[in-house]
Amino acid sequence: MLTSDFDFDLPDDCIALRPAEPRDSARLLVVKDGALDDRIVRDLPDFLQPGDALVFNDTRVIPARLSGMRQRVGPEGETLTVEVEATLHHRDAPDVWSAFMKPGKRIKPGDRIRFGRNNDAACELGRLDATVEAKNEDGLITLRFDLAGPVLDDAIRDVGVMPLPPYIAAKRPEDDRDLKDYQTVFATYDGSVAAPTAGLHFTPALLDTIRARGVSTHAVTLHVGAGTFLPVKADDTADHKMHSEWGEVAPETAAALNAVRAAGGRIVCVGTTSLRLLESATTEDGVVQPFHGDTAIFITPGYRFRACDVLMTNFHLPKSTLFMLVSAFAGLETMRAAYAHAIDSGYRFYSYGDGSLLFRKDA
Repeated sequence: MLTSDFDFDLPDDCIALRPAEPRDSARLLVVKDGALDDRIVRDLPDFLQPGDALVFNDTRVIPARLSGMRQRVGPEGETLTVEVEATLHHRDAPDVWSAFMKPGKRIKPGDRIRFGRNNDAACELGRLDATVEAKNEDGLITLRFDLAGPVLDDAIRDVGVMPLPPYIAAKRPEDDRDLKDYQTVFATYDGSVAAPTAGLHFTPALLDTIRARGVSTHAVTLHVGAGTFLPVKADDTADHKMHSEWGEVAPETAAALNAVRAAGGRIVCVGTTSLRLLESATTEDGVVQPFHGDTAIFITPGYRFRACDVLMTNFHLPKSTLFMLVSAFAGLETMRAAYAHAIDSGYRFYSYGDGSLLFRKDA
């Protein structure tokens, strides 16, 4: 399909810069059998049935945006420095991360990068050093840090900042509110550089109501990479290459979800991250398997869903892989109509925006 098939006009004032307060007061557009219903997130239990399973992503966002100085020895032996910024994407080893960097064209293998607020060579505090190992064709740069494992994690927390999406960061700087706002109530395991944003709408009280309705809740882990914000540049979707992300579905979770399906219950995914991981872990005949590793699944119209029956998700960018995914799930024409309605009705878009509840078109 053509990438232009997934384009639409989005007014700039539709982009949410702060989440709704309280979280479950955000609006919720229910899309079922082509019909649209304007509700709020707190109404979600009305659309769930006893025996359903709610699956959420328990990843936790790390302060993955690092600022620093590129250091290189010049032709006269002098040290040449340039300000750089890295957004961590995928952990490749205890001391290695792949990252998107700006300005990427000025980075070369062998460069030393000194991240942190303090560039005083005599002071080790508030500083993190790395060597550029490689520049890859997909735009990622491989960084090998001087620290490894938990010590590296601590250093990243010390020098990094919360990686707000570019469409928010372009309008305002991150602040202390984002440290809380950009984490879900499910956040447990460090590793994401972007929040699984559908989960931002949940509160403990809403979860209590859902469980009281007889709906079970289950956690999977997908560490969201910075590639989620990248636009699709290829004219044909078949030519787009997805960046991989690490995920895990525990054996007990796979068994529990298979039991739900066997009993006639539905699998309701909170967010496209949960959906993509479950679809990666599920066989052609619909059996959820334990999963541990990378996935680069790319879902476009024509894909046959194996695991997910209902999807709760936010509103996504034009021509993005996520708008392609929801179009595959609920139908392209249905989603075009739903997004047009959302824009006309003042729904708030993107990470801090409102939500939608989509029922699979072929369910």
